[in-house]
Amino acid sequence: MERTDYLSSFERLVSLMTSLREFDIPAIFSTLAQLCKMLRVSKGVTTFYDSPEKEWCGIGEPFVCYDSGEKHVLVSHLRFVTPTENVIVCDVYQAEGAEPLNEEEHFRIGVIQRMMVTYMNKSRQEKMIERLKFWDEDGYTNLRYYYSQIMRIKGEGKLAGKSAARINLKHFSLVNEQVGKEKGDLVLRRYMDAICAAMGPGSVLSRLGGDNFILLFDTDRLGAVIEVLSGAPITYADGQRVEVSAVAGICTISSADDVQHPGYIMERIISSYLVAKRDNTDDVVFYTKKLQEMRQHSLMVQKQYNFGLHHEEFKVYYQPKVDIEKKTIMGAEALCRWIHKGRMIPPANFIPELEQGQDICRLEYYMLEHVCRDLRRWIDTDRPVVPVSVNLSRRHLIDPDLFKHIIEIIDKYNIPHALIEIELTETTTDVEFKDLKKLVGQLQDAGVGTSVDDFGVGYSSLNLIKQIPWDVLKLDKSIIPVEGEDLERGTRVFGYIISVAHEIGLRCIAEGVETEKQLEIMKQCGCKYVQGYVFDKPMPVDEFEARLMRGKY
Repeated sequence: MERTDYLSSFERLVSLMTSLREFDIPAIFSTLAQLCKMLRVSKGVTTFYDSPEKEWCGIGEPFVCYDSGEKHVLVSHLRFVTPTENVIVCDVYQAEGAEPLNEEEHFRIGVIQRMMVTYMNKSRQEKMIERLKFWDEDGYTNLRYYYSQIMRIKGEGKLAGKSAARINLKHFSLVNEQVGKEKGDLVLRRYMDAICAAMGPGSVLSRLGGDNFILLFDTDRLGAVIEVLSGAPITYADGQRVEVSAVAGICTISSADDVQHPGYIMERIISSYLVAKRDNTDDVVFYTKKLQEMRQHSLMVQKQYNFGLHHEEFKVYYQPKVDIEKKTIMGAEALCRWIHKGRMIPPANFIPELEQGQDICRLEYYMLEHVCRDLRRWIDTDRPVVPVSVNLSRRHLIDPDLFKHIIEIIDKYNIPHALIEIELTETTTDVEFKDLKKLVGQLQDAGVGTSVDDFGVGYSSLNLIKQIPWDVLKLDKSIIPVEGEDLERGTRVFGYIISVAHEIGLRCIAEGVETEKQLEIMKQCGCKYVQGYVFDKPMPVDEFEARLMRGKY
């Protein structure tokens, strides 16, 4: 073996294994093969094991850099355990009957083995770092990967003509409950495979977490993608199938769009997704100029919200609840009105925006505190006092100390618990339902009234009153019989609801009663309490106080 040839090949190997760029694997293996021949090695194998246990079981990834095919014997063995408990083993063999290796050959082989172990360790670390950076534990790429692909495609000048989507699987917790977590994961994987097939080659699917994903694909595949999002039967075991669909916000990218940053796309797909999720009308919503205006309005609300809260621009308006037999006020609902720069901002213009995050919780605690202040003042000045209901959003249910916070505010003003009623709406998940049931029980034990608001709007209403022991059932205006519709049928259905509620011990209040005809129907159906314009609109506190003082209608 010529020393110059060996040094030349060795220097080349060092250069290849210490490259700052991507490793040239074929060149590395070719150079190793040359060195093996020079050093009279018949086979060289480096094996990577994830752990010592995997090594003991013989489960590893072998990399054969050279194999002459001859019968061989082991002449050098090197084993290395990394700080992360991976095991790297490098074995070198010589052909049977070959002249034994001399001391210099052993030394050179040892150097190359150590280089191979170092290279393998570095290579695996880079792959591990890449995996941690771009992949989650279930094998889905993440948001960072999604962003990197957007910038790569943009750099190639191919972003125009793409569509992006933000999706959430509908009621997937029920799928997990139906088929079990393990099979549920399989259903999720197969549904994602179906979406990938619909998107076609060159597409990107990344996971935001749970059953939330983001997509990037050619716009000409949009029809196929929407078809899968609208619903696809997924087989998970022995021919058993489950239907899976998704809610989605979609943005198409044209040549006119100047996408400077992936956030440009994310803002649009999230805005349209939130509309699809919130409005419950269309499962797939496309980003439009109108949505852009809604987004700007949302940002404006969020910007002014803290100022308004700090300066008490949010005012409590009271709408009476009336006993239609006695013609007296038996309670009231506290409703929020925002007076900004002398102008009233309608609740529809700010409540939906605040409900997108936890800002609504701060506002509702603010409302509860102001109601308690008013009640304390009425009590202290010997004014008439009636129970007041305060709305709480589902957003509060993630707070494990919610009950404690409610009671602390009420007790801060020494308000009799019976004078406060907490209105809560239907929940959308099993976890929320359990939390809601727990909260209602805690409030009742503390003597605080509870009511289910907007009964009749959702799909789980009967289950809601079957399993949770409410005090009051507030009937949404959407189920109150209206003239011009099938009045007889509507009245019969409404009457049945009242009867069922009374049978299980619930008081019923119909909200949104606007006409004398509807008031007659309430009497006919046995609904004693109403709230609506037929008696009063929501009014400022001073007007409500005067209304209480007048007594009967």
